[in-house]
Amino acid sequence: MASPRQLSTFLENTERRAFKQAMYAVRDEEAALDIVQDSMMKLAEKYGDRPDEEFPMLFQRILQNTIRDYYRRSKVRSLWTTALSAFASDDEDQDPLETLQSTQDQREARTPESELLQSRTLEIIENELKKLPPRQREAFVMRYWEDMDVAETANAMGCSEGSVKTHCSRATHTLASALSAKGIKL
Repeated sequence: MASPRQLSTFLENTERRAFKQAMYAVRDEEAALDIVQDSMMKLAEKYGDRPDEEFPMLFQRILQNTIRDYYRRSKVRSLWTTALSAFASDDEDQDPLETLQSTQDQREARTPESELLQSRTLEIIENELKKLPPRQREAFVMRYWEDMDVAETANAMGCSEGSVKTHCSRATHTLASALSAKGIKL
């Protein structure tokens, strides 16, 4: 069993290398920092009581899985951002869902046609979300709209991380098919 000091020393010695690895993988400094921090937290929380000679292999696996989760999340966000691109504004950092919910703070005047398109598309998305099975809807909303990670979602739903991934995958495919059938291009 490793002592807290051994874990701390391992993390101190690993952080720069892990950051470089994450940076090469995602090419975004903030995302790389988040990935390394999440990986270190997972190691400390779940495997901190293991022998210190196991830390390098465990940490490497955790880091790789966290990078994969980042790409999966990015892919799904990209898919939904594209679907909601009709609501985009000049502000790149703005959440598309916030744009959907509030048009009062937009800088440019909206045309009646664009308001109608936005309202109809939002209604279609909401109706399709309601049609999902409850567990799929719950997993999808937590993961992609509430920005919770797999572990947090699994904990909140009271199921395994694998179940969360399965629910999200099924929800994404179902929503994509339904929206595509209604003429909303993804």
